[in-house]
Amino acid sequence: MRISTLPSANLSFSTFLLTGFPGLEWAHHWISLPIFVGYLVALLGNATILHLVRTDPSLHQPMYYFLAILAVTDLGLCVSTLPSVLGVLWFDARMVGLVPCVLQQHFLHSFSFMESAVLFAMALDRLVAIRFPLRYASVLTGPRVALVGVLLSIRSAAITAAPSLHLLKFDYCHPGALSHAYCLHQDMIRLACSDTHFNRLYGLCIIMLAMGSDVLFILLSYTIILRTVLAIASAGERFKALNTCVSHILAVLCFYVPVLGLSIVHRYGRHTSPLVHILLGTVSVLFPPMMNPVIYSIKTQQIRRAILKVISLGKTQ
Repeated sequence: MRISTLPSANLSFSTFLLTGFPGLEWAHHWISLPIFVGYLVALLGNATILHLVRTDPSLHQPMYYFLAILAVTDLGLCVSTLPSVLGVLWFDARMVGLVPCVLQQHFLHSFSFMESAVLFAMALDRLVAIRFPLRYASVLTGPRVALVGVLLSIRSAAITAAPSLHLLKFDYCHPGALSHAYCLHQDMIRLACSDTHFNRLYGLCIIMLAMGSDVLFILLSYTIILRTVLAIASAGERFKALNTCVSHILAVLCFYVPVLGLSIVHRYGRHTSPLVHILLGTVSVLFPPMMNPVIYSIKTQQIRRAILKVISLGKTQ
């Protein structure tokens, strides 16, 4: 803990306390079991997706390149929160310094914005595949998909850089625990005694402009897709075209529904139990990385075939 003289306060805290499940500290080891399994499924599942896309020639298509980018993003989300969450639940390691806390919230928010952007890019991929099937392979080439991934990564890291740098300059004179077992931007500015107007306004603007525009364009893409599909004469072809979008739609719901639920609780549920906030916060960072590889493995025939091929090769060796 750092102590310095401030014009508005006598103490400046540079150590924060992470929060597990208040009132259930005695059960942290039991609570950690499903959370650990969730992280394990997420890590192994997304690593498997990456391995399959890299090694199976039948998956060297734009759709699966975007899926690989989504898997990398999900791995980033897991790695951003796993050490502190399990550290709190297993070892009661609640104290975290200012710089590690700022870095954690920066990477967590960056990967969250990246996930939203990749889901939008995957919606465009489905739009091009269904509306312009003959030009699909020539429009979305491997190098272009890779370029899109790099640009989205730069965008996601850049838009969270300014508020993160401001967090390093703030004085924190309100001692208290953070709301989750990991650091969040909104939690840190709540404990700051410096002027946080820029961070509050900037945070609201980038959520509306970045995630808001992603959601808007995803809805617009599926409106065009639906109109295109309904114009197809054959019922079988209509079903086949829509079926290629099911996995993506489920991935969109897995990401945005928990985020929306957490936002509503933070905004209107000030008097609800802290356990509700913590549970929704855990679900919002763990559920999408855990479910995305499961969804695509179940709903996508090519992924299922690739998994079965790897299993059969393992049995024959």
